[in-house]
Amino acid sequence: MSTTLPATRRLTTAQALIAFLARQYTERDGHHHRLISATWGIFGHGNVAGIGQALVESGPDTMPYHQGRNEQAMVHAAVGYARQSGRLSAHAVTTSIGPGATNLVTGAALATVNHLPVLLLPGDTFATRPADPVLQQLEVPYAGDVSVNDCLRPVSKYFDRITRPEALIPAALAAMRVLADPAQTGAVTLALPQDVQAEAYDWPEEFFAERVWRVPVPRPDERELADAVAAIRAARRPLIVAGGGVRHSRAEDALRALADATGIPVASTQAGKGSLPYDHPADVGGIGHTGTATADVLARAADLVIGVGTRYSDFTTASSTLFQAPDVRFVNVNITGFDAHKLAGLPLVADARATLELLTDALRDHRVPAAYEGAYHAAKADWEGRVTAAYAVRHDDRPPTQAQLLGVLDSLVTGEDIVINAAGSLPGDLHQLWRTRSRDQYHVEYGYSCMGYEIPAAIGVQLAAPGRPVWALVGDGTYLMNPTEIVTAVQEGLPVNIVILQNHGYASIGGLSESVGAERFGTAYRFRAPDGTYTGAPLPVDLAANAASLGLTVLRAKTVRDLREALAAARASDRPTCVYVETETADTVSGPPPAQAWWDVPVAETATRPSAVEAREEYDRQVAARRRHL
Repeated sequence: MSTTLPATRRLTTAQALIAFLARQYTERDGHHHRLISATWGIFGHGNVAGIGQALVESGPDTMPYHQGRNEQAMVHAAVGYARQSGRLSAHAVTTSIGPGATNLVTGAALATVNHLPVLLLPGDTFATRPADPVLQQLEVPYAGDVSVNDCLRPVSKYFDRITRPEALIPAALAAMRVLADPAQTGAVTLALPQDVQAEAYDWPEEFFAERVWRVPVPRPDERELADAVAAIRAARRPLIVAGGGVRHSRAEDALRALADATGIPVASTQAGKGSLPYDHPADVGGIGHTGTATADVLARAADLVIGVGTRYSDFTTASSTLFQAPDVRFVNVNITGFDAHKLAGLPLVADARATLELLTDALRDHRVPAAYEGAYHAAKADWEGRVTAAYAVRHDDRPPTQAQLLGVLDSLVTGEDIVINAAGSLPGDLHQLWRTRSRDQYHVEYGYSCMGYEIPAAIGVQLAAPGRPVWALVGDGTYLMNPTEIVTAVQEGLPVNIVILQNHGYASIGGLSESVGAERFGTAYRFRAPDGTYTGAPLPVDLAANAASLGLTVLRAKTVRDLREALAAARASDRPTCVYVETETADTVSGPPPAQAWWDVPVAETATRPSAVEAREEYDRQVAARRRHL
């Protein structure tokens, strides 16, 4: 009697991993997407003969490859791609060992904080330890199995070190499960010792079979749904807070239907902005510290807050001072139980779209009081007037303020344009002022608010949305953090538009510093003065020349008129373009209304300088309004 052995394929571990990744797909709403559609990489001795050779062996049809210049930036590009792809498709990132691997940590944290999938494949030191230490190895005297890649453990949703070829099989399957799970997704790390990458093994053919990972769309518990419906019917001043979960579950139409049916106003977090277009009657704009007066006034008086896909960060809750009604309660729709139970809310642990559709069906005969609806409509119109005033230009021949720059861009874009930002004072201005026209136009990364995200993220977004205008808005501080992927955009011929706002320093933190009694210390880009402080003349830095040296077409704008022409030219260009503009002054980086709600940045409890003493008095006044929602 003969026995037929299972078919096998002899490959290195790295070759097997690439072949496996090429056969993984996600499925939602009947549409299939390749789960890992490309790999970013910078090669060194820790991955060149493993993953590098495997990519050559497999060819670009099996696994497309993108060349990066900085490991952190490669992760940001992958994250931008994943967000624009609705978390249904992601990129892998391969690095060498040592500094190449540790450069991944910031990007990994950003991905995990924002629940966005990216597969990290850092090289690792020899599993067989033929020489110890090897080049770029961290020696840990108390633990022989620790390497610098262990820095990635706390910022990864799944981590494994593949010390034997056959260990890749369960690890790779676990990695795909986490990447495709909307409740679990984030950075996933498979650390690959450089000797194991090159080691051959007889792999079962079943490992390379096509796999489809169906994205779950869980529905809420029927009893909890009934409780939520009852709470909404009983509320006189309900408010919906739309977070990033609305976008991730493609729940925008379902949210619109609920708002249309019930008249409940919808405020948005940074991640949720665009859940409704700005001109929808129920859209009341951003909420929290960087929110609109309309949304924040509603939040202070709300007796029921319906959170949809939000983490309730401190910016959203104004550091637990925003929701002030004595009887306020929370209903939280979230794919994760961790977030659904926040603020002692009634949890609906479920998909946002499925839940909103069920709520709409149950509430078709219900509508908020007419007086409530009329009041927020009037407040919305008043805020829109304040936006128009902030955008207004009185003199075309003057340098623009930051708000005026946004106003000029606002006048040029359509719903096809995508605007990307992450740090500085721009997120606050955008949250308050930007008129979002489509579900994915507003791309502000404010979970980790990482300086240096914007330019590489724009590349990822452009890869996911070819043909659409993509804008990366950066201040000079952010630009200097991470301009390297400009070279990648030029190399790939990606027509991203980078707008550099020169305000000679960390202007956003300068304003915060002044408000907390730190007197803008260390926030200006200036020469040292005789007293040793950085208060001398501005540094003679020419970022436009730097951008041009990296291959961008650069358009300098000295006035509002110049800016209007430059932005229009950039939008029409078919190659990567930079618009460089000096805003009015470092002290006038914004022209919008002031913050409508507080943010807790602790102030020195004892100090001798009057600015800090005054700031502490204001801090004590604000912190008294904090409350626990129990």
